[in-house]
Amino acid sequence: MPNFNQSTRNMLASIALGIRVDRATDNITTGESLFTVAGGNVLMTYILGEVTTIIETKVVNFKLVSTPTVGTATDLCGNLDLSADEVGSLYTISGAVATAMQRGESGSVIGQLYPVAVAPGTIDATVGATHTGSIKWSLWYLPLEDGASVAAA
Repeated sequence: MPNFNQSTRNMLASIALGIRVDRATDNITTGESLFTVAGGNVLMTYILGEVTTIIETKVVNFKLVSTPTVGTATDLCGNLDLSADEVGSLYTISGAVATAMQRGESGSVIGQLYPVAVAPGTIDATVGATHTGSIKWSLWYLPLEDGASVAAA
C-alpha cells in the first residue's frame, strides 16, 4: 500500500473533489452561515460535517440551506434530527434536495452523490432548537465562473 505524504493527499483530493475550505468547530445553537460564496457560481462537490462535542439529547432538526445574495433561499437537504449524536458522527448531503441530511454515527458516511451548483451568497445551517454540541465543516468546490470562490463564514 502506498504511503502518501500530506501534499500528495491534498493534490489527489483537489483533482477528485476540487478546492477545499475548512470551517473551525462551532456550537451552532440557533443556525448560522457556514460558508460564503463570492464572485460567481460554484459547484459544491462535497460537504462534510464532523461532531467534535456530543450533541445534546433532544430533538435538534438540522439542515443546510443555500441563501443567495439575489433570489430565494433553497434547502440543500431535508431535516435530520441530531439528538445525542456522538463525537465522530459525520454528516453530508446526497445532493438530492428533498433528501434528509445523511448521517454516519460510526465514523463513515455515504459520499455526496450529486454535485450542487450554488450562487453567490451563503451556505447556512438551520437548527430547529437550541442545543449543546459542536460540529466542524469542510466543503469542496469547483469555480464555475472566473473569480468565483468559497470562504468559511
